[in-house]
Amino acid sequence: MRTSSFYSLVFALLSSVSVTAIAAPGNAPEVMNTPLVQDMATKAQSGKVDLNSADAPTLQRELAGVGEAKAKAIVAYRESNGAFASVDELLEVKGIGKAILDRNRDKIEVN
Repeated sequence: MRTSSFYSLVFALLSSVSVTAIAAPGNAPEVMNTPLVQDMATKAQSGKVDLNSADAPTLQRELAGVGEAKAKAIVAYRESNGAFASVDELLEVKGIGKAILDRNRDKIEVN
């Protein structure tokens, strides 16, 4: 009787080890964080955001003090008035003041 109990314990131990080995993740494959094509188009080589090609989510993500509403206002201004001629023209957008422009001046450009 002792032998069968011993074999049962060994079987249970080996079964749990094999289940653990199967369930445990091995080396997870590395996922490359490649930038999106759209991000590459809106950010120039200098790393700045182009006001004339960036979409609202990009503006919201990259510019300090620019939330969803202000980012949509920038895109709407661009669509109704044409391309921005200068960075300072951003002051014409409702909700964008001198403080926001000054905070983001080094992050934006006009192409």
